[in-house]
Amino acid sequence: MIELARRLRRDTSGLAMLEFAFTLPLVIAIGGWGTELSFLALTNLRVSQYALNLADNASRVGLAASGGVTQLREADINDVLQGLRVDAKLIGLTTYGRVTLSSLENVQRFYADGTSDPAPVQRLHWQRCVGVMSGAGYDSTYGTTSTSAGSDKAPGNAGVAMPNGMGDTGKKVTALSGNGVMFVEINYRYKPAFGGMFVSPQIVHYSASFIVRDNRDYAQIYNFQPAAIAATCDKHDA
Repeated sequence: MIELARRLRRDTSGLAMLEFAFTLPLVIAIGGWGTELSFLALTNLRVSQYALNLADNASRVGLAASGGVTQLREADINDVLQGLRVDAKLIGLTTYGRVTLSSLENVQRFYADGTSDPAPVQRLHWQRCVGVMSGAGYDSTYGTTSTSAGSDKAPGNAGVAMPNGMGDTGKKVTALSGNGVMFVEINYRYKPAFGGMFVSPQIVHYSASFIVRDNRDYAQIYNFQPAAIAATCDKHDA
């Protein structure tokens, strides 16, 4: 027995396997944690870029009309939202998130009843949305307006006054007099790759804005025949 014990003490043939067995859980934990953080960082980057791209695209679209102005149509809005769907299909943005496109405008309005604003007024004129998710954490946190707002020139559809602009406190965006801003908010539910082992499920939130690039007609969103279905924020479609 003594000699056997001495041979076992001198035997190092299984040392590497034993060390590997002891370190494997630590290696797996560190690798999984790094992978999860990488996925989360990449998701944040993607959502940020989706918000920027949508705001940029929405600031450019429209139909050139007489007088050098551009008329924004429901079909134009639907086109840029469809582009977002295709672009963000990889992460299922519209299935696990909510996207709100808002038009913040600082203009003087002339209404269908013959009245008008005495001076430019900053308003959240209209909003369009896409995405299945709804409720706290997903719907717009910076202001809402009615589903009919922007659909015509009626005073009741002029939107909601936003004298301080839109955005987080200390980072609010305002429109220049006579101009508008396309403001995008995205809220996306991130589902961790390893459950809740390394990070908790969380809502990835980003906003972005672009000044409207052309001489846009801010009177209303036009909807010529054949009429397009407006992506109003009472709908929750992927």
